[in-house]
Amino acid sequence: MSHKVTLIRGDGTGPELVEAARRVIDALGAGIDWEVVDAGVDVMEEKGTPLPPEVIESIRRNGVALKGPITTPIGKGFRSVNVALRQELGLYACLRPCKYYPGIRSKYENVDIVIVRENTEDLYAGVEWDRGADEANAIIKMGGGRIAPNSAISIKPISYEGSARIVRFAFEYAVKNGRRKVTAIAKANIMKFTDGLFYEAARDIAKLYDGQIEYEERLIDNMCMQLVQKPELYDVLVTENLYGDIISDLAAGLVGGLGVAPGANIGVGGAVFEPTHGSAPRYKGQNRVNPTALILSGMLMLRHIGEEHAALRLEKAVAAVIAEGRSVTYDMKPHRDDPAAVGTSEMADAIIEKLREIP
Repeated sequence: MSHKVTLIRGDGTGPELVEAARRVIDALGAGIDWEVVDAGVDVMEEKGTPLPPEVIESIRRNGVALKGPITTPIGKGFRSVNVALRQELGLYACLRPCKYYPGIRSKYENVDIVIVRENTEDLYAGVEWDRGADEANAIIKMGGGRIAPNSAISIKPISYEGSARIVRFAFEYAVKNGRRKVTAIAKANIMKFTDGLFYEAARDIAKLYDGQIEYEERLIDNMCMQLVQKPELYDVLVTENLYGDIISDLAAGLVGGLGVAPGANIGVGGAVFEPTHGSAPRYKGQNRVNPTALILSGMLMLRHIGEEHAALRLEKAVAAVIAEGRSVTYDMKPHRDDPAAVGTSEMADAIIEKLREIP
């Protein structure tokens, strides 16, 4: 069976990572028919936007995409393409597995945590005004002296429906994948209305799975400490947008860093699979960056489209290359200046070679 998949090359190191991942996935023989499109900094001059309409149209048409990392300017320039994709396509669930593979340099072992992050609400909804704006000044007045003059203002929208939807996604994922526990994360002791509403919705959904999946709650600050001290106690974590962004990087650090952290964004308008890390433009064209996160994102994509056996073979091949520790990029060596480190393309070659040994 053939699967039509949108392939977004991204910018910075994105194109070379995407090419490595595509070669590995093609070697599986899973019948992927790629539709290549471009987004990001590199198409701005030609298209006038980092997210051309044909990218959205392709994803809507195919229902699934594999995406390379895209640069987001800090403090100025265009807003995040990643956020725009999620909002435009209703990709409300961000799935970020953080799993330890033997051979990875880490202070922790036996970590297998899945973070489910709400993608469309919270502070990342982009509802904000610069200092001096009429809207910001109006809100400052409403604050009754609690907001300093000349403040920029950002709004944190949390809805019952959005919260219930993401928590239900987390529980359904837990049931489908044989997980044991869902932990809801917020800061409801301080933000009693917004985060309090998130917990209210989570408790209502948890009742529907009583007896199937254990449910608990943790405050975000305490959760960060818990993950550093005893990550083995946690399984599926579900949380709001900003907290999920922060905690997924923390969890990735437990298992070797962003270079091995895959991700997926799933919702009503399709599914986009991408690594957790950024585009690392300073390494562009150097054939140096670790392709593991994007390749494992491809594994998540294969599972999503029903190619379970291909996904299992791919994960086994990646795990075998990591365990051997020979054909891996510099960041996975005991010393980052190890001359035996290979490049992006060569690590992909090693994974393809391993696939030949795995039925």
